[in-house]
Amino acid sequence: MDFKLNEEQEAIKEAASAFAKTELLPEVIERDIKCEFPKDLIKKMAEMGFMGMMVPTAYGGGGMDTLSYVIALEEIAKIDASAAVIMSVNNSLVCWGLERYGTEVQKKKYLTPLASGKSLGAFALSEPEAGSDATSQKTTAVDKGDHYLLNGTKNWITNGYSADYYLVIAQTNKEKGHHGISVFIVERNWEGFEVGKKEDKLGIRASDTCSLMFTDVKVPKENRIGEEGFGFKFAMETLNGGRIGIAAQALGIAAGALELSVKYALERKTFGKTISEHQAIQFKLADMDTEIEAARLLCYKAALKKDNNEDYVRASAIAKLYSSKVAMETSIEAVQIHGGYGYVREYHVERMMRDAKITQIYEGTSEIQKIIISRKLLS
Repeated sequence: MDFKLNEEQEAIKEAASAFAKTELLPEVIERDIKCEFPKDLIKKMAEMGFMGMMVPTAYGGGGMDTLSYVIALEEIAKIDASAAVIMSVNNSLVCWGLERYGTEVQKKKYLTPLASGKSLGAFALSEPEAGSDATSQKTTAVDKGDHYLLNGTKNWITNGYSADYYLVIAQTNKEKGHHGISVFIVERNWEGFEVGKKEDKLGIRASDTCSLMFTDVKVPKENRIGEEGFGFKFAMETLNGGRIGIAAQALGIAAGALELSVKYALERKTFGKTISEHQAIQFKLADMDTEIEAARLLCYKAALKKDNNEDYVRASAIAKLYSSKVAMETSIEAVQIHGGYGYVREYHVERMMRDAKITQIYEGTSEIQKIIISRKLLS
């Protein structure tokens, strides 16, 4: 057991941190207010290799391990959780599934531009009546010989407004239940595919979240990933890895909130001394630091299990459950430490508190994580 990062991982951490501070930080508040997707910044992240970190270099990716991805994602999320989730979805939910299960033709056509950052991907599973219950898919794909006709609605789709390619989960055989669900690669400009308006959200406001509507969209047979009926397994396995990314995002939010709290505590004076000299504040900071360190180790453990080809389902669920809880609690304490200043945009922590909440909801709510963990324990 070695808790020391290697030279490459340290370099990745430094590069991600420097990028976040110099590129993402300057207008992060304005992007939050305007719900402005950071298109140019995402291109710069792609140039640094952050949009396809775990994809082999043969397909335009960085060929890095999951731990390096977690390390980079934490640093990005410390400054801008919206940029972090855009990065997470493209890496974990889109590129990973394509690289793991796509055909060679699919990889060359779709994975390469996605991993290199020339294109952006989205993962379309959730529906108005299929959130936590992902088996209740109403979107259908009817076999028409050389193509499928896709009909239905997806919602809460991250990157939905700005993506070029979408991995869409749809029912191909209703009689088989979740064994009759398949997954397809859909291109944005296809006839019958409509992207809805962006949602006006509490947090991660600079990331796109919207509904997708499909009306008789023709999807070529070669755009199905795996066999018919493979879609549900594909979605669940993809989400297992995606949870590591969201755990890292939550970790980053918490760590960023702590850094700002320490800085503020050392500067702000009350009763003739800095608030860092008050034991009440010291204890808050100590609790925050302890919880964050525990969350970081859980994230690292899940990443290492994935890299070692071990069963990481329970580890990723635990990492997400705990890290999202820490993000929420730490960001609330950060606002408390900042007092009145914590309630205004200028000091960033109110945004972090708003951003933190979604980490307990998307890619499996905290309640779903508890179901996954308990099932693993009891199986």
